[in-house]
Amino acid sequence: MTRAPARRRTELGLIFLVVILTGGLYALAGFGKAGDLPADMGPFLGIIFALLLVGHVAMRRLAPNADPILLPTAGLLNGIGYVFIARLSTHEARLQAVWTAVGMAAFVATLALVRRARDLERYRYTFAFLGIGLLLLPLVPGVGENINGARLWVHLGSLNFQPGEIAKLALAVFFSSALVERADLLSKATRRVGRFLVLDPRYLAPILAAWGLSLVIFLAENDLGSSFLFFALFIGLLWVSTGRTYYLGLGAGLFAIGSYLALNVIGHAQSRVQAWLNPWAHPSTSGYQIIQGEFAIAAGGLFGEGPGQSNASHIPEASTDLIFAVIADELGLMGAAAMLFAYLLMVGTGLRIAVRCERQFEKLLATGLSLILGVQTFVIVGGVTRLIPLTGVTLPFVSYGGSSLVANYILLAVLLRISHDTETPRPTDQIPELYGTGAASL
Repeated sequence: MTRAPARRRTELGLIFLVVILTGGLYALAGFGKAGDLPADMGPFLGIIFALLLVGHVAMRRLAPNADPILLPTAGLLNGIGYVFIARLSTHEARLQAVWTAVGMAAFVATLALVRRARDLERYRYTFAFLGIGLLLLPLVPGVGENINGARLWVHLGSLNFQPGEIAKLALAVFFSSALVERADLLSKATRRVGRFLVLDPRYLAPILAAWGLSLVIFLAENDLGSSFLFFALFIGLLWVSTGRTYYLGLGAGLFAIGSYLALNVIGHAQSRVQAWLNPWAHPSTSGYQIIQGEFAIAAGGLFGEGPGQSNASHIPEASTDLIFAVIADELGLMGAAAMLFAYLLMVGTGLRIAVRCERQFEKLLATGLSLILGVQTFVIVGGVTRLIPLTGVTLPFVSYGGSSLVANYILLAVLLRISHDTETPRPTDQIPELYGTGAASL
């Protein structure tokens, strides 16, 4: 417990640094766009600091031993995203500010409700039904909504949201719990075929089920990004829990087969791949977004055109799908790389938390949550830079979107809860210390 005050002091110091960096970027964007400081500079800094301070106070009271890096890093990414969203759309900036407050409330509520991460393991099937139900909710007639060729949205009254953002967290809990129970069966060859021992086909049922469900989502909702994220989460956890690298090869093969079959059926997916391979074949339609993103990244050069200096308004979906291109344009390669390093820091910290966990469920859950952040970042950045086909996933904490922001703050809270549980000494850990003290006094 002696490290807790130092950790929280470190966190508070980093929060002050985040506020200074975000405020400086906001001021530079204001100068670049209008030649003057933004009129709401003071309230902006106050709100950013207040929200992060709320999270910090919650950490002091509810998870004092948790890692001090994750919350400030998430706040920095959230702040950078807000600056560029405000640069692109005042209306979206107002909504993003509201969703940031909702996300921080969800962060505090998660810390308060989930007092021990291992308690989540008892509700594995509840999380399984919740996750699958949320994934399939956009397919319900009259509820689901098709936007830009993908059926990912749910429309309830005046509220629009993407249920898949919460579904990925629920399924991460279910996968982690189920694999704790079945890891031994999935890692050992138990059936003899002639002179060889092979894995019992019955134990391959989970991986085939995950593959089939991801393919159903892809086919029904035209959503390659979420399908890949969901399947990569399962394969990654399967590999970590069993230690068998052949699951990586098997997963890659199954996803390749499923993608090939789906590409022969779904016109939306075909156009995405064609635009990825040759965007100049249709420069005014399917290839326009990718081309404009490439122009923006190229215009940024090494140090960028400067905050507020680029002509980013012509990029389609600039505040969501292509926000990385806008950042690369105005901050250059150095600024974009610094932001990617922030993601690497978050993913690396999450994996370090997983390595330090003693309980297998917490180890797998921390790994899964880290994979979600890492894979989602790779999918959208890889799509913008044409490493892979562009899909409609969001850049965590940065892109405009309330569903994604709230879900990522919940993810962050669970990861910090695991960190606190791991770093908090259990009563049995103190017994040798007590005996040692007694022996010394004698």
